[in-house]
Amino acid sequence: MTKWSKFNMRINRKVMCIVNRFLHQDCSSVWESVVGLEIHAQINSHSKLFSGAGTKFMVAPNSQVAFFDAALPGTLPVLNRRCVEAAIFTGLALSCTINRVSFFDRKHYFYADMPAGYQITQNRVPIAIDGKLQFPISSEKGNKTPIQKTVHVRQIQLEQDSGKSLHDDDNQQTLVDLNRAGMGLMEIVTEPNLRNGLEAAAMVRELQLILQTIKTCNAKMEEGSLRVDANISVNLPGQPFGTRAEVKNINSIRNVKNAIDYEIARQIRLLEEGIEIVADTRYFDVKLGKTVSMRDKETSLDYRFMLEPNLPPLRVYDDDSIEEAQNPSNAINIDNIGRSLPELPEAKRLRFIKQYKISSHSAVVLVSENELGDFFEKVMTSGRSLETKKVADWLINDLSKVTNQNEITVSQCSLTPDDFADIVQNVSDGVISAGIGRQLLNLKVKGDSRSVTEIIEVNDWKQLTDRNTIQDICLKVIQENPEQVQIYRSGNKKVIHRLMGVIQKKTGGKIQPQLAISILETLLDQDT
Repeated sequence: MTKWSKFNMRINRKVMCIVNRFLHQDCSSVWESVVGLEIHAQINSHSKLFSGAGTKFMVAPNSQVAFFDAALPGTLPVLNRRCVEAAIFTGLALSCTINRVSFFDRKHYFYADMPAGYQITQNRVPIAIDGKLQFPISSEKGNKTPIQKTVHVRQIQLEQDSGKSLHDDDNQQTLVDLNRAGMGLMEIVTEPNLRNGLEAAAMVRELQLILQTIKTCNAKMEEGSLRVDANISVNLPGQPFGTRAEVKNINSIRNVKNAIDYEIARQIRLLEEGIEIVADTRYFDVKLGKTVSMRDKETSLDYRFMLEPNLPPLRVYDDDSIEEAQNPSNAINIDNIGRSLPELPEAKRLRFIKQYKISSHSAVVLVSENELGDFFEKVMTSGRSLETKKVADWLINDLSKVTNQNEITVSQCSLTPDDFADIVQNVSDGVISAGIGRQLLNLKVKGDSRSVTEIIEVNDWKQLTDRNTIQDICLKVIQENPEQVQIYRSGNKKVIHRLMGVIQKKTGGKIQPQLAISILETLLDQDT
């Protein structure tokens, strides 16, 4: 691009921003943002991609290192069948085409945590290509109906992970832990179909759910099992994509959103000031809440890709061609793997909506936590006549709150689906109030071994439903609160809720609220 062309583009940007400001619009609305992701998923396997070393998390440094991982001369790679099957399984779950023949390449670069001086990856012909991932996006503006979006998956490639550099600032030295070196990775590369941090975070969460459902990766971002690199650029409508920056190793769903949104805003701000974007590699500083440059990319790196000479082409087969394999007993049959695919999150959401007649929002929330969705189904098949919407609401709004407060998951608490069903049933039947139901949830989550019925009986938690008893209580509260009664009779009907609060406190939350309000209104509306 000539200097004159760059000058014209700069003037156009300024003019568009001035026009938008004059029209009281946000200047960022002038721009289009483009986001593509490269996601590294560590494969669930007992051994590494090309060696027999272990893959446990949080063990002593350099305690899981085979000779091959340390690049000792004369050692050769031996491909892990489990890792290949996991990559195929993931490819099928993402609607990819599985290449019948794929190749391994050497990608040369020199870091201390890569002893061989190269990484074995699949640059030219990866194991899976041309996939797609549909995912829901929940609006941040209060609209509970999720939006569906599809991102295209360019490829999935097998590759080995690098080790980890540990920086000791006190002694001004860097140590290397090779426990992670050689672990099997799936690099999942998307097309630049995403537009902002919200979309990217929702897409990563859906991928996380899929990987956990098919058990090819535990997808625990806090352990580094799932790491996200985001390529981000902005451009004017109708113009080519802008210069992109890459934000490396984003380690949580929240940080995916925050890092991408910050980077989009940063690039827009620079372009509006007439400053050209520099292609660079950045990281997201969580404390500062912004991306920080690590190194520039003005000169493209020459990785000197070459065919890996110590690994033959990777061949897989289907039902129609299995006999062509030289050793059918060791061949990996794609169709066999496909037949074992479990129900995926999107299919589960659609089934929940159709089978249980719940809203799309409730289905998204329930399936967003695999354990919560499974718990919901167990409650619904417990043999009780429960309203599905009530069960879903109690799970989403009440049980989730209690488990979060106790910092445990649904599977870690002692509450069983039968106990939960008993609580919801008792609330629905009017035996106990909703407030008492929440107290019961707390007790059961914390390990109370008594039955729901026994706890209700021992604590005398059954609701007061006798009309005469409730009327006597309401009359007493009216006599004790003349000021609130006067406010009510002056026209402020909302004060009745304060009086109901007093009644609930007097009765320990045991009173039937609808009946109590009805009686209280009747008494308050009578002439003094």
